[in-house]
Amino acid sequence: MVDVRALIRDVPDFPKPGILFRDITPVLANPAAFKAVIDGMTGLARVHGATHIAGIESRGFIVGAPVAQALGVPLVLVRKPGKLPHTTDRIDYDLEYGQDALEIHTDAVGVGDRVVVVDDLLATGGTAEAACRLLERQGASVASLLVVIELLGLNGAARLGPRPVHALIKY
Repeated sequence: MVDVRALIRDVPDFPKPGILFRDITPVLANPAAFKAVIDGMTGLARVHGATHIAGIESRGFIVGAPVAQALGVPLVLVRKPGKLPHTTDRIDYDLEYGQDALEIHTDAVGVGDRVVVVDDLLATGGTAEAACRLLERQGASVASLLVVIELLGLNGAARLGPRPVHALIKY
């Protein structure tokens, strides 16, 4: 069995001084490790009864697409503004220093849908929380948030309230 954690590269001072970036590109470059990640996330999404997988831009697309395909469910793209070609719903949210926004297609999810949100990393939880609120505003329920890596010291899971959060690797 491949050790996915051993493949994650630490990049100090990226994207700015004082940040220790956890780089998953070596995992993506290793077919066995990438398969282990997708298999783990697929199993968790199945347990949570996913009817849809929502991938958060951009690395959430990388892990979300194969999970959605494996489960035979739709993939919902949660994107930055102006990237989706059809009618969208938008949510603005606060970051530590500033604001950002996310959008989804208005016909992406609806009442009765059980969405599992996926991303590569959970830090403070601001983007994940905004994605969940956006999906819930469309009538869907967020069954779970799945991430490859969770940075425990930043308490992102606590910000997501009662929504279940699962990480394959925790730091």
